[in-house]
Amino acid sequence: MACKSENMTPPGVLWRRVREYNTDNPNTGGFISMSCNHCDDPQCMKVCPASTYSKRPDGIVVQDHDKCIGCRMCIMACPYNAPVFDPQEGKTSKCNLCAERLDEGLLPRCVESCPAGVLLFGEIDELRKRHTTDWASLEARYHLPDHRISGPNVVIIPADR
Repeated sequence: MACKSENMTPPGVLWRRVREYNTDNPNTGGFISMSCNHCDDPQCMKVCPASTYSKRPDGIVVQDHDKCIGCRMCIMACPYNAPVFDPQEGKTSKCNLCAERLDEGLLPRCVESCPAGVLLFGEIDELRKRHTTDWASLEARYHLPDHRISGPNVVIIPADR
C-alpha cells in the first residue's frame, strides 16, 4: 500500500508483490517480497524497442513512461516479472526505487513503511557483506530465476512464517 500511495499506481498495478512460497517440509514455507531488482544487466533495458529504460549513475533502472509503446517486451524479458502492464493505459511501469525520494536523502517508501522491517536499503556492497547470499539455496528455496541472467542488485530478507 505504501508503494501504491507514493506512486499513485492504478488498481491492479503492483510494483512490489509479496509471494507465498512452500517447501517440501511442513511449516517451512513463508513469504518473499519482490519488485524490480535494478539489475547490473537489466534485461528490460536490452529488449525495449522504444529505449524506455535507462540506468542512472547510482545503478537505479528507471523508465521514461512517456516513451513506452506498450509492446510488453520488457515483461517477457525480465526474469523477475518486475514490469507490470496497465491495460487501461496500454503501457508498462515498474518500481523506480523511489528515485525522487533517494535524491532528497529519503529511503524508498517500501523500506520506510515495511511493518516487518524485512526490507533494507543501502550500498549494495555493504548489504552483501552483511547478508551473504547462497544464490543456489536462495533460488531453490524461493523459486527464483538464476541470478547470473541479470545480476540483481536488491537484497531482500524474506520473513518466514
